[in-house]
Amino acid sequence: MTSLVEIRGVTKIYHRGRERIEVLHGIDLDIPRGDFVALMGPSGSGKTTLLNLIGGLDRPTGGSIVVEDRRIDQLSGGELAAWRASHVGFVFQFYNLLPALSAQRNVELPLLLTDLGASERRRRARIALSLVGLEDRARHKPRELSGGQEQRVAIARAIVSDPTLLVCDEPTGDLDRATAHEVLRLLQMLNRDHGKTVVMVTHDPKAAEYARRRVHLDKGTMSAEAVPA
Repeated sequence: MTSLVEIRGVTKIYHRGRERIEVLHGIDLDIPRGDFVALMGPSGSGKTTLLNLIGGLDRPTGGSIVVEDRRIDQLSGGELAAWRASHVGFVFQFYNLLPALSAQRNVELPLLLTDLGASERRRRARIALSLVGLEDRARHKPRELSGGQEQRVAIARAIVSDPTLLVCDEPTGDLDRATAHEVLRLLQMLNRDHGKTVVMVTHDPKAAEYARRRVHLDKGTMSAEAVPA
């Protein structure tokens, strides 16, 4: 498989007053197209920082990040925002749905940044909701859904623009085991049947078993463990 993401010598340093905190130390990582990677490690290991760099939510202090042959670490703020909108779908632990909007309207939100008309936005949102098994909940607002259904709406929102890359930050951290299983099976399906490359931060070894590979971080350094598909 060809690499979708190539990370070379990436460092990330934060400054808190006079304190210098180096969160990532010279990370090298290749993520092939169509992979499903679990980023694991203890709290403070740098896994969420690395996920944010891959998704273009933050910039490295040093090194390079190439996604689909493009140096995203060299993009301007506006270019990076446009790149994220076209290429990345985000799934977070706490769903981040707008409570006043229906599931359908929540899923449509990323498409408001495009030139698509209202009818095409609705059509694509219906397709995304159908993929996650919630077409019959399109008119429901978040408070009328279970936690697992809310996360599936969030996944539908992440895939509605047909991104190449899905980045997921503890997507099952707020769910019970049975509901987490449903969400992880959904991510597996999107990876296996629809070719989505998935990068998932998790602290849960059971969740990581759904990935093809595990990458472990500890104190900003990395080791990799291959997991049979």
